[in-house]
Amino acid sequence: MMSKPKITVIAGVSGTGKTTWICQQIQNQPDVNNIIYFSPGTGNVPIDQNRIASEYPGLKVFGDGQEIEFINQIPKSRVVYIELGFYLELNAITPILENFTYHTVAVIPKHLQNSEYHTWGKQIVHGAPIPSDNVDALWRVSTQGEVIDENSLEELWYEITHGAYGQVARAKGIFDVNDGRSLYCDFVAGIPQTDFLELDLPRHLQGRPQRFSGLEVVGHKLDQVGLKQTLSDCCLPETAILQYQEQVRQVLLTGQEL
Repeated sequence: MMSKPKITVIAGVSGTGKTTWICQQIQNQPDVNNIIYFSPGTGNVPIDQNRIASEYPGLKVFGDGQEIEFINQIPKSRVVYIELGFYLELNAITPILENFTYHTVAVIPKHLQNSEYHTWGKQIVHGAPIPSDNVDALWRVSTQGEVIDENSLEELWYEITHGAYGQVARAKGIFDVNDGRSLYCDFVAGIPQTDFLELDLPRHLQGRPQRFSGLEVVGHKLDQVGLKQTLSDCCLPETAILQYQEQVRQVLLTGQEL
């Protein structure tokens, strides 16, 4: 007889550390092959799904449009994590889980009191102390197939995180850069910035990449037109992509360090 899967639904304020908490739980598991992760509502910009999939290759990851496959995998799994974005209703997952028992975890700032998360969560985890108000805009864009000059990406990220496009509470993205690497960028207002994280993926050095890349920005009075234009300006034309890739291939062939 198969044991029932341990299902945990995680919700909370944007940027408090929901995905980080899930990753900490996954690290404590002896075998990721029996773990599944589902994050609905991310559309064609599944940043967290791709980050987790690159960190834990054996883990099964699901997003929008894969609800049926996800439900079918639940009984075969040992551990299930479902992450609800702050933009979803807390009962959004209820119809999918109507035949399952699950545990609810709210990851919220310590200063937040008497919120709907307190009523909903069976377990409260205190996350990053991000301001939980003044968020009225969510902007997402897929950049799949695009390659970005890394220096331009650093300038764009500085602008995003220093108010050039409005008051940004949270920004995260995955980008293919000109030396073939895939970089994960993460910013939470009030938290010290971290360096870009290179995802554990092979360098892409043959034309336009077909793997996921994209950007999500959350904040107040965002200049979405300006963001879109600057991001577009950072994307390299076909000729430049091929030139960079040829240079990197030559360097790798000679055994030099990039």
